[in-house]
Amino acid sequence: MIDHVFDPNAPGSPGQDTLESSDGERVAKALARAGVASRREVERLIVAGRVRLNGQVLDTPAIKIAPGDVLTVDGAVVGAPEPARVWRYHKPAGLVTTHKDPKDRPTVFDHLPAGLPRVISVGRLDLNTEGLLLLTNDGALARALELPATGLARRYRARARGSTTQDKLDTLKDGLTVEGVHYGPIDARLDKARGEGAKEGGTGANLWITLILHEGKNREVRKVLEALGLTVNRLIRLSYGPFQLGTLETGAVEEVGPRVIREQLGEHIAPQNLPTGSGVATPLATKAQTAAGARRGGVLSEDAKKPAYKPGWARPKKRVVRPHAKPKSSSPNAKARETESSPARIAKSAPKSALRNPAVRSGRTPGQRASPPSQKAVPRPPKSSGAHRRGPPKAGGPKPRG
Repeated sequence: MIDHVFDPNAPGSPGQDTLESSDGERVAKALARAGVASRREVERLIVAGRVRLNGQVLDTPAIKIAPGDVLTVDGAVVGAPEPARVWRYHKPAGLVTTHKDPKDRPTVFDHLPAGLPRVISVGRLDLNTEGLLLLTNDGALARALELPATGLARRYRARARGSTTQDKLDTLKDGLTVEGVHYGPIDARLDKARGEGAKEGGTGANLWITLILHEGKNREVRKVLEALGLTVNRLIRLSYGPFQLGTLETGAVEEVGPRVIREQLGEHIAPQNLPTGSGVATPLATKAQTAAGARRGGVLSEDAKKPAYKPGWARPKKRVVRPHAKPKSSSPNAKARETESSPARIAKSAPKSALRNPAVRSGRTPGQRASPPSQKAVPRPPKSSGAHRRGPPKAGGPKPRG
C-alpha cells in the first residue's frame, strides 16, 4: 500500500526538475536492487511509461530518489530492497550464463530453484565450463567482485590435450598477449599427465593443469593454453576469491551466511545493505531435484518446499512369517571332532616328545592332578539256584536225571 497520497499540483511537491537535482540513488539502480528487473530492462520500462515516482510518470532513468519516495511499476508499489545476499552455485556444463539467450539455449537461471529471488551472476562461465558460480541480489556487489582492481583470485583446473612442461607454464607468470589481447600474470602448475607418451612428452597425453588468475577475461584460460599448443577439453572453476566449490553437488545452490558476507565482502557493500544475523534459509531444491521427487510420487508444496506425499503412501505392509531355516548339516570332520574324546584330541595334537609325559597322554596339562577314578557300582551276579550248586544233593531233594 502507498504510505501517502501524492498530489503533483500541490505546493512544494517535487517535480521533474527538482528530482534531477536531488541527491540519492538512481531509479534504475534502486529498482534493480529491489529485484524488479535488470538496469537495462528498467530503462525500457521507464521509456514505456510504466514507472512512476510519487505518482509522476518518469520519462528518463537519470532520476534520483530520496528516502520516503514511492516507486510504482504498473501501479504496484515497489518494496524496500533486501540486504545483500550471496549464493554458491555449482554450474554444470551445457548451460549459458545469461538471463535470455538469443539462440534459445538452456540458461543457468532457467535451472535455479523457484524460491530464489531475482539474482545476477558474478562474472560468467562459458557454455562448456563447469564449477563455482557466485550469485547475488546486489548489482553493485557483483560489479565490484568482477573488477580486476578488486584482486580476487580465480582458481581453475583444466584438462588439456597436448604436451608441455612446467618451464613453459612458468612463462605465463609474466603475462601473455594473444591476438592483440593482453592477459595478466597467471600462475600455472602441471598436476599430472595421462595417456601413452605422457612421460616421454608425446602428443597423446591428457594434462591436468591448475591455474590461478585475477582478471577473468572472456575465455582467458582456453586462449592462453591454446597459445602454448594445448587444447582444453574440460575446465572447472574451483574457487572465486574466498569462496570454494568444495563438495557442492552439480546443480546445487547454497547460500552464504550473513556473517561470512560481512567479514569477507563488507568493504564492497554499502553499510545500509549489509545483512544482519548469522543464519541462512533452508537450502532449496533445484528443478532437477523437484522433478525427481515428482517422479517418485511426491508433490512439492509451496510453503515448506518439501515433498508432501499422497495419503496412505506409508501404510504398513503385512508381515510375512517365514518358516525357520533348517540347521546346516555339519561336515563329517566336524562330527568326528565332536565324537572324539578330549584326551584323544590332546594326545593327537601334542608332539611326540610330549607324549612321554603321562599327564599329556591322559589328557591332563603338566602340573594338573589326576582325578580319582570314578566309583561306579558293579552289578552283583544273580543268585544261582540249587541245581547249579556243587556237591551231592540234599536228602529229599529232586533226584538227578539219569
